[in-house]
Amino acid sequence: MFILRTALTAIFVFGLLVFIHELGHFSIAKAVGIKVHEFAIGMGPKLFRYKKGETDYSIRILPIGGYVKMEGEDEVSNDLRSFSKKTVGERIAVIFAGPLMNFILAILLFVITFYNVMGAPTTRIQQVIENSPAEIVGIQPKDEILSVNNVTIRDWEHLVEEINTSQGEELQLELMRDNEKIQKVVKPEIDESNNRFMIGIVPATEKSLTLALRGSYEQTRMIVVEMLGFFGRLLRRQAISAEVVGPVGIITLVGQASRDGLYNVLYLAALISINLGIINLLPIPALDGSRILFLIFELFRGKPVDPDKEAFVHMVGLALLMLLMIIITYKDILTFFSS
Repeated sequence: MFILRTALTAIFVFGLLVFIHELGHFSIAKAVGIKVHEFAIGMGPKLFRYKKGETDYSIRILPIGGYVKMEGEDEVSNDLRSFSKKTVGERIAVIFAGPLMNFILAILLFVITFYNVMGAPTTRIQQVIENSPAEIVGIQPKDEILSVNNVTIRDWEHLVEEINTSQGEELQLELMRDNEKIQKVVKPEIDESNNRFMIGIVPATEKSLTLALRGSYEQTRMIVVEMLGFFGRLLRRQAISAEVVGPVGIITLVGQASRDGLYNVLYLAALISINLGIINLLPIPALDGSRILFLIFELFRGKPVDPDKEAFVHMVGLALLMLLMIIITYKDILTFFSS
């Protein structure tokens, strides 16, 4: 039963992420007048096919990946509605729309999760950690933090940012307690578990669509920053192999989340969607980022790169990506059976 639930949940998550990504490409392609031959979810033989107008809509047997087949994207075409006949800006918009939709999806999934389960964190304090800097200076639950060093605090994420950028220097806090403003001076300490500075407070949460939207945006931004930091460590060879997971590892995580309920699955789907968006924007051949790079090069060069040469670069890139995926999947399988 657990295996079946994991499989169905994984298909749902991957299907949703791929559908949204390809929908981004498809929608902008249609908007700028490109002829779209097929909108496909999955790979391999067709399970379902529906034709409307000039476009085939299909679901394929392998629940991995998907594509939007546009006239003139990977071949020479003289059709005035081909991808290659559109302006560089329009083509970049079509390519960029896929990753962008992944970020938008992540924010929406976070909104659903924050609003229905977690609530959005506020600047009002719910708990003060024992023996923390906040407790030592007399900060109490129900206090509301108004400003830090005379900077008005907008929300919880802004407060966290101000505390962390202090680098351990004393902070002048203005609090609201029982309708009275009070002042406290606190010296943050470093949290060894994540190397951030903290004062030892837990925020109260509340159900608010506005706060959920704001918190979702900030959560997405924070994850993007963390992901970019990871790629930086990867380039400096400071990342460890345990930080990298492939399809098997992701399915395992999805299975674990499914046992804890729908909102855990949605939260994980949001994380994966952000990762998918970032990875697709990397300038790696065969990915969206590489295609955008070729288009930018065309913009400055004044003419496109030879289509055959570009296609060859993407083909080699795809082969290398497949090889990397096989290696990561092998590692995931070894990890799965050794755990």
